[in-house]
Amino acid sequence: MIRDAVIERALALVSESFITATGPGGQNVNKVATAVQLRINIYGLRLSPEVFARLKLLAGSKLTVGGEIVLTARRFRTQESNRADARERLIALLDDAMNLPEKRAKSRLNRVGKVQRLAGKKIRGTVKAGRGKVRVD
Repeated sequence: MIRDAVIERALALVSESFITATGPGGQNVNKVATAVQLRINIYGLRLSPEVFARLKLLAGSKLTVGGEIVLTARRFRTQESNRADARERLIALLDDAMNLPEKRAKSRLNRVGKVQRLAGKKIRGTVKAGRGKVRVD
């Protein structure tokens, strides 16, 4: 519910511009602006602080100083395909930011386990201590 609302809000705030792409495609690449540059201001999304922090971390170099995420899609030869690709990538980025990481449960060791662990460490230490230089007496 909340996820869908955020994605709808994001798609409403998106601004797209079409630029000429690079790579294969012959004269079509030089004539037609098929690549899509998608921009969205992350402050306008009104995200919770935890999700906002994760989004900033996940966006990395795609995030500008002004708080805009800039995604460029140029994988396909048509505007519509690149536009859909950019929107899918934005949705995936928002989904990843909204997934809360699972909290790690502390492992608990009983007394016997502690004794076994320390005994193993002692054995390993003696093995390593025996690896010194060989003395010729």
